[in-house]
Amino acid sequence: MSRLFIDFAIQAYLAGAAVGIAAPLIGCFLVQRRLSLIGDATGHLAFAGVAIGVAVGVAPIWGALLTALVGAVALEWLRAKGRLAGDVSLALIFYLGLALGLVVLSAHGGLTASSTGVLFGSIFTITWLDVWTIALLCALVVGAVALFYKELVAVALDEETARASGLPVDSLNVLLVVLTALLVAAGMRVVGLLLVAALLVIPVAAGARLAHSFRSAMLWAIAAGLTSTLAGLVVALLQGTIAPGGTIVLAAATVFAVAAVVGRRAARRHPRSSAA
Repeated sequence: MSRLFIDFAIQAYLAGAAVGIAAPLIGCFLVQRRLSLIGDATGHLAFAGVAIGVAVGVAPIWGALLTALVGAVALEWLRAKGRLAGDVSLALIFYLGLALGLVVLSAHGGLTASSTGVLFGSIFTITWLDVWTIALLCALVVGAVALFYKELVAVALDEETARASGLPVDSLNVLLVVLTALLVAAGMRVVGLLLVAALLVIPVAAGARLAHSFRSAMLWAIAAGLTSTLAGLVVALLQGTIAPGGTIVLAAATVFAVAAVVGRRAARRHPRSSAA
């Protein structure tokens, strides 16, 4: 086994592990708030940022990050003002982001292997600079959640009660979508912008089947996300031609299926604990 293979495998595992931990962490709050589609919308808008970055000569990750940040904050403002409600509104944003990105890329040479990798993931082509950038973005996400954990949980469980108790709910909501944007930018090289939202949702759904409190569900979700990411990378590395983004999401779906079975059996054996 060559040293080059070992190096890029280590790079892939480190980047994948960082996203596998940070994505479910944010996903727990989004799923609890029923804002899962915000992650999808941010990912689609980030594609437009990638295209604009390519057009002006900026690294794709920074174009995606800037557009995702602006788009996520705008989405939260529209949601808070009651001007963004329902699947139709979010679907319009999905299509807008993809269409704008496609038009800009078409005007500047069309889709390339690099831009396709952004859509579906290209973790096996990352460099150490990419790894450190992804790790930094994920560390910011984890650090912010650790710092504002109690406040974010309070808003996620009951926004009106949190507002009545004096918490800065609007600022915390903006913080949540900003962290989502950071995660989307970090995850685009790992699973791609079209699949990154899956890591925000599927591990969280798996964790919810195995736990009976928000904290334990979050820990199980992180474990599911990390396991899914590393297992998907192993399958892609061993096979050699399968897209790693797809294997990671399929691994997450498998983990969810196992968690659903285990959780159902546990509920049958301990119905009182499950009801509690």
